Amino acid sequence: MTSCSSSSPLRLGIAGLGTVGAGVIKLLRANADLLSARAGRPLEVVAVSARERTRDRGVDVSALRWYDNATDLVNDPDVDVVVELIGGAEGTARTLVEAALKAGKPVVTANKALLALHGSTLARLSADNNAPLLFEAAVAGGIPAIKTVREGLAADRLLRVGGILNGTCNYILTVMRETGKDFATVLKDAQDLGYAEADPSTDVDGLDAAHKLTILAGLAFGQPVAFDSVHVEGIRRIGAVDQSFARALGYRIKLLGLASMTDAGLHARVTPCLVPQQAPLAQVDGVFNAVVAEGEFVGRIMIEGRGAGAGPTASAVTADLVDIARGNTIAVWGVQTSAQPPLRACPISSGEGAFYLRLMVEDRPGVIADITAILRDCGVSLRSMLQHPAENDSTPYVPLVLVTHRTSEAAMQDAVTRIDALTVVTDSTVVIRIEAA
Repeated sequence: MTSCSSSSPLRLGIAGLGTVGAGVIKLLRANADLLSARAGRPLEVVAVSARERTRDRGVDVSALRWYDNATDLVNDPDVDVVVELIGGAEGTARTLVEAALKAGKPVVTANKALLALHGSTLARLSADNNAPLLFEAAVAGGIPAIKTVREGLAADRLLRVGGILNGTCNYILTVMRETGKDFATVLKDAQDLGYAEADPSTDVDGLDAAHKLTILAGLAFGQPVAFDSVHVEGIRRIGAVDQSFARALGYRIKLLGLASMTDAGLHARVTPCLVPQQAPLAQVDGVFNAVVAEGEFVGRIMIEGRGAGAGPTASAVTADLVDIARGNTIAVWGVQTSAQPPLRACPISSGEGAFYLRLMVEDRPGVIADITAILRDCGVSLRSMLQHPAENDSTPYVPLVLVTHRTSEAAMQDAVTRIDALTVVTDSTVVIRIEAA
């Protein structure tokens, strides 16, 4: 990768002046002397692009060149580095990043969806045109997850990577546990507080965490991962009753993104999990994120911090700019090759694990016998069972929780399909994996 180091300013063109874009400009101005000393040269914003020129962003951009078309930043001879903070896997963001790399200009981005879906193509463009592509802010905000996995652990063979990768889901699950409120109520409160978007689907359905896991897995295993092969589940079906049962069993519920490399291949999934209450991951609450990695020599590590917001994300973006100013750049996936096809994860049915099952069943004799017979026929062994009494005599169904020993995912899926077909079971079974974490 080309070094951009010199005594002259590193001139930046920023596309996207939302919360993060404005935050980057504020940080660059507030810490100008510190950053100049650390980077070995000044970092100077010379041009910007956004949709609304007159919008008050809390930062003065009147002295900067303005482009209505973001891709014009690439053609500006005074722009040394393009900073893409528009977001989205397609459209202007993708066009801009690809154009900048083809022109040989370094790119810094916080765009997790773009990297997750098009990382293979972007890595090839970066290598072929000797144009660095840095994206520390794409995963876990201010936590240096990218640098830790790709560089800090470069000497080790990583076996597993992932963690709590979405602050919105972690906040919702934390408040549900602490208050006993249901999902819908806590989600509405989170939206009112600004912790959840008006359309929360990307977060609560697990897609945001899956984007980040796809990137982390690519870095950990030195090859881009096919996003559409990652198994993704969200938290919409987690109820207050599940939080109550989890507490009784000694667990906390977390949405985890985990990827591991085995002899059978890559296993990558985003799913709600039961984590032992005393495990380090179980202690990560609220809007905080945590990234874990496990290597043959280093063992297991965990780093924790704020995973979103203007300050943490702007800090990560600016750290990448410092690296470019210093000439410290590295291949996108940490491996010096430009032609790596995306690695596909194994089907979720090929995995193994222990499981929590919560059913709503008719409160009458013989029901448990019918269910345990199905588990027996599918080769699933039970470890424990819990049942809460009906809230009142008019309630025809009661919650029943089954905890299994370790079994195959395929056997578990078969058993759940058969159980859900029973007339004594209402609604589909809630299945949560149990992780040692």
